[in-house]
Amino acid sequence: QVQLVESGGGLVQPGGSLRLSCKASGFSLDYAAIGWFRQVPGKEREGISCISSNDGAILYADSVKGRFTISRDNAKNTAYLEMNSLKPEDTAVYYCASKWRFCVKNSDNYMSWGQGTQVTVSS
Repeated sequence: QVQLVESGGGLVQPGGSLRLSCKASGFSLDYAAIGWFRQVPGKEREGISCISSNDGAILYADSVKGRFTISRDNAKNTAYLEMNSLKPEDTAVYYCASKWRFCVKNSDNYMSWGQGTQVTVSS
C-alpha cells in the first residue's frame, strides 16, 4: 500500500524552528519528486517546496525562500522540510505529496498525499 506519513508538526513561537518529515512506504522515493504544500481553512492550498528525484532540483515559493530547506534521504525513504524563522502566517496544515520524478507547481499532478501535520506559530 502506497503511503506517505508526515510528522514533526506542533506549536512553536515566532522565530522558532521545526523539521517536518515525510516517510514513504509501499514505494521507493528513488524515482519520486516530493512536494510540500500547506493549507489554511478557507484558503487555497499553497505549494511551498519541491525536490525532484533525478538531479535533486529544488523549488521554493517566495513566501518561504531563505527560511525553509527541503531535503531527502532516499536510504531512509524519507523527505524533510526544515523550517526556520517561523512566522504566524506559516500556521497551516502541511502536506507532503509525491509524483514521478520531476517537480511541477500544480498540486493536481501529485498522486500520493500524506494526511497532513498541523504547524501553529504563535506566542
